[in-house]
Amino acid sequence: MTELLEYPHRRFNPLRRQWVLVSPHRTDRPWQGEVNKTSGFSDVHYDPQCYLCPGNTRAGGKVTPKYESVYVFDNDYPALLPHTAEPGRQGAPEFHPTTPTGGAAGTSAELLRAERERGRCRVVCFHPDHSLTLARMQVGDIRKVVDAWTEEYRTLGAEPNFRYVQIFENRGALMGASNPHPHGQIWTTEHVPDEPQAETEAFEEYRKSRGCCLLCDYAEIETREGVRVVAENDGFLAVVPWWAVWPFEMLVIAKNHVRSLLDFGDRKRDALADVLKQVTTRYDNLFETSFPYTMGFHHAPTDGKGHEEWHFHGHFYPPLLRSATVRKYMVGFELLGMPQRDITPEIAAERLKALPAVHFTEQ
Repeated sequence: MTELLEYPHRRFNPLRRQWVLVSPHRTDRPWQGEVNKTSGFSDVHYDPQCYLCPGNTRAGGKVTPKYESVYVFDNDYPALLPHTAEPGRQGAPEFHPTTPTGGAAGTSAELLRAERERGRCRVVCFHPDHSLTLARMQVGDIRKVVDAWTEEYRTLGAEPNFRYVQIFENRGALMGASNPHPHGQIWTTEHVPDEPQAETEAFEEYRKSRGCCLLCDYAEIETREGVRVVAENDGFLAVVPWWAVWPFEMLVIAKNHVRSLLDFGDRKRDALADVLKQVTTRYDNLFETSFPYTMGFHHAPTDGKGHEEWHFHGHFYPPLLRSATVRKYMVGFELLGMPQRDITPEIAAERLKALPAVHFTEQ
């Protein structure tokens, strides 16, 4: 293990079946790159200019009702539409190969492909208080968000044209969030997107070759070793995964084999709310800032198949590297070669685990 903490090596991600380069010796390199401003916390509980605050008018004239808990609505500017035509390429030049080299020359139909993608985009307001985040919400209020996610997954997944329901949150301006009000999104798609499709294939191959579940086995290993575990409760394990790409990336794994939110009882929903509170609180405590991240859940596709191979889990991808003002960029070798990280997952987990479970603003 000493070599893994001191020397360059690569680690395998069995969910994506890809490698990540780990370079722990680079942690002391000087930084003269971009330094971002900290976003901090808002003390504004109601913003009359915020289109997600209760009672305010949204773009296009629609009014957000004076909600008192969780509020869900169709995105006013959706990336996907429930009804759309097959794409055509009228007027596009045909491909006429003149000097084929090797086997049969490619055709425009093979290389210039497009398919229809139907879907819906929903917005989930977590709380009417503009100043809150998941880290600063009460567990009981987060549980209401879990209930809303579950019902949306149930309803949207039952629509015949949609095969996947992606629940996610972009937290903070650094992650492209256009509004600081506590909210997330749900997109449904006609096809299973690339990331969950790759995980589906990994789950299927592991189950076929081993006769068991990939994440059930992985959770057992992490529990036994303990060095990458950051938080846990009766229902979930939160770890900096062995193959983490982002400096303080976390994987939230259900402890028992459940495929989706629909398999959760009351205790499981409570446990998910609790572990989300634990993870986001430690993030904020790390650099004493409102920690940015992209978070989302991966679960069984809604394509009508049983998907016994699937194991519910959540991904947290935060960009901060050294402080509240220095972020990790995926550039150069990461874009052209393979993902790369400096601090090891073990060190990241150690730092997060050592933090108090109480939010620093409440200590």
